[in-house]
Amino acid sequence: MRVAVDIAPLVQTRAGTARHVRGLVGALRDAPGVDLELVSFGGPGRASSVVRDAYWYPRGIRRRVGAAQLLHCTTFRGPSRAPVPTVLTVHDLALLRAPEAFPRWHRLYGSAGLTRVLRAADAVVAVSEFTRDETIELAGVPSERIAVIPNGVDAVFTPDGPRADGDYVLAVATLEPRKNLRRAVEATRAAGVELRVVGARGWGGVDVAGWVGEVPDAELAALYRGASCVLYPSLYEGFGLPVLEAMACGVPVVTSRGTAMEEVAAGAAVLADATDVSSLADAVREAIARREELVAAGLARASRFTWRRSADSVVELWRSLL
Repeated sequence: MRVAVDIAPLVQTRAGTARHVRGLVGALRDAPGVDLELVSFGGPGRASSVVRDAYWYPRGIRRRVGAAQLLHCTTFRGPSRAPVPTVLTVHDLALLRAPEAFPRWHRLYGSAGLTRVLRAADAVVAVSEFTRDETIELAGVPSERIAVIPNGVDAVFTPDGPRADGDYVLAVATLEPRKNLRRAVEATRAAGVELRVVGARGWGGVDVAGWVGEVPDAELAALYRGASCVLYPSLYEGFGLPVLEAMACGVPVVTSRGTAMEEVAAGAAVLADATDVSSLADAVREAIARREELVAAGLARASRFTWRRSADSVVELWRSLL
């Protein structure tokens, strides 16, 4: 089975989408009977992003399918028509749920083509039950065309290894409005602990105290291990990989109630009202106090999410379309 896989997200970001592409493609390389044709276009930057959305995905990617029997686009960007069966992966639908939180070009793409492309796909991969429900509600994709296939955890994130020094709470997120970092700053201040924030600069004028920028994965793992707890209070996510990464590193987690992260955590994290600074501060104190219990629960939960398992499910889906 020869499959064309879009890896363009790797030139756009180092955040969750890129982690998904790297982890999944790495596991798919070993899948028996599968021959991957990796396709991409352009580089980083706004100009390339606009060309990808306006030309590459609607038209150009169809010409790169070649002898492949199937096309898998690793985000919700893809062609509305293709010469072979097409699969799209949906990480979240924040662009439809909260378009005001995104730059103008992304809002324009979302209103112009996103739902049309999703409805045209032969199958859609949703990374969580939450995202599946969003895809049905916001994009009108029939439930029978959606397969829920969760993300995995990269091998670098384990409890064994170097630990960063200091007494701090860690937040891992791109600096953008929906990550709720201003409340994270207020909550950790109220709890009397230092906050360190790791992630790329995003959009929306978000700038927070304690931001240390992007770091290599090995350094990020050390920061996870050294933290008193990890605070991930995002207002909206389709999955929330930092929740699992932190658990895999043996760290207590605080995350948002009533979101995809609650689904991912499945009782192994302290949940809080992400819109309430007091709730977040209380949850941080609770997580630190319950460290031993939460670490054990988190390690058990994270062990269930592997890229091998994700890849096997994706291959099963591909075969069902051929």
